[in-house]
Amino acid sequence: MALVVQKYGGSSVADDEKIRNVARRVAASAPGHQLVVVVSAMGKTTDGLVALAHQVSPSPEPREMDMLLATGEQVTIALLAMALQSLGLRARSFTGFQAAIRTDRAHTRARITQISTERVRQSDRAHTRARITQISTERVRQSLDAGEIAVVAGFQGLSDEDEITTLGRGGSDLTAVALAAALKAEVCEIYTDVDGVYTADPAIVPDAKKLARVSYDEMLEMASLGAKVLQSRSVEFAKKYGVTVHVRSTFKPDPGTLVTKEEQGMEEVVVTGVTHDRSQAKISILRVPDRPGIAAQAFGAIAAKNIVVDMIVQNISRDGYTDMSFTLPRGDHAGAVVALEEVARSIGALGVVHDERVAKVSIVGVGMRSHGGVAAKMFATLSKEGINIQMISTSEIAISCVIEDKYAELAVRALHDAFEVGKGANR
Repeated sequence: MALVVQKYGGSSVADDEKIRNVARRVAASAPGHQLVVVVSAMGKTTDGLVALAHQVSPSPEPREMDMLLATGEQVTIALLAMALQSLGLRARSFTGFQAAIRTDRAHTRARITQISTERVRQSDRAHTRARITQISTERVRQSLDAGEIAVVAGFQGLSDEDEITTLGRGGSDLTAVALAAALKAEVCEIYTDVDGVYTADPAIVPDAKKLARVSYDEMLEMASLGAKVLQSRSVEFAKKYGVTVHVRSTFKPDPGTLVTKEEQGMEEVVVTGVTHDRSQAKISILRVPDRPGIAAQAFGAIAAKNIVVDMIVQNISRDGYTDMSFTLPRGDHAGAVVALEEVARSIGALGVVHDERVAKVSIVGVGMRSHGGVAAKMFATLSKEGINIQMISTSEIAISCVIEDKYAELAVRALHDAFEVGKGANR
């Protein structure tokens, strides 16, 4: 029988009726398949737990946060297993720890260094955003061989010191893809409240089209640049291990979007999607002495706080001084400003300024590799709408611009129209 991993997000299991709906969906998939079902916490449970933690402590200790947040998924797996059993199916729930998802220390992107089909214990302690290093599928495999549906908690793991760890926002996607790779599943189906990956956010661009297929590289760029359908770390892992991911709607039977390896013909479409991210902030260090080691000192202070930066721009040196600007997640900017103000004083810089009213808009497409004039067209489109570009970042298949936050939606619509995005949606 084909082995399939299914993942259902928080909106898909938000209440008892939705859990029963998921159980019916799983039951319909059961004939002829071995099923592993990965679930998130119900609805806004995780947000509620985070808020509760900050009500009792201004600065919750990471270990205790992991202990708290991991409870959300444990509720869901038990309820879904019960719902499946009520339909006459054999089902068994597993926490991330019982599924032997072992983690080491990491605070940015997860990296899986080894996947084993036997029980393993090697790993390090980590909290808040853990890094998977090893997965033993032994117990889950035994459940499948016994004819059971294995219901596994996403988002969580266990360190070598038997400390509960969590994988960060969207970590259930990573759990599902990792299990699919370890179990050599035929496909990893990600069920959510949207029916696939669109050329832009349909709430902003009403004529956005659903993509039938998208390459790993395109999806990785789109996920990291603001598209919220898949967690970027899960896409990175899927590419590394060749896991085919199918993004589908929990509430509709329609086919969704396949995330898979790049295929012939994909480069014919110049721009596959337009994304935006309004959770950005920009920080600038003014009149920085232009000498070796200064940039390392500044960004080392940020790295020490486990803050991930995005775009970095350094101006041309004038009179021995320069300005350095970069973007980062808005929620991290306060901590970064504190760290950089201390650095600025120590190196003799003029000071630090920051702006939370920025957004990042991006165009993505493997076709950019073989088509010229894409950047010029993007800049001209924004200029025509009176939108000033503050920073620019490029990769082989993406161009991103930092602009004022109030222009984000206008920019997305203008770029979607200018590049006629969606004409190749059924490629």
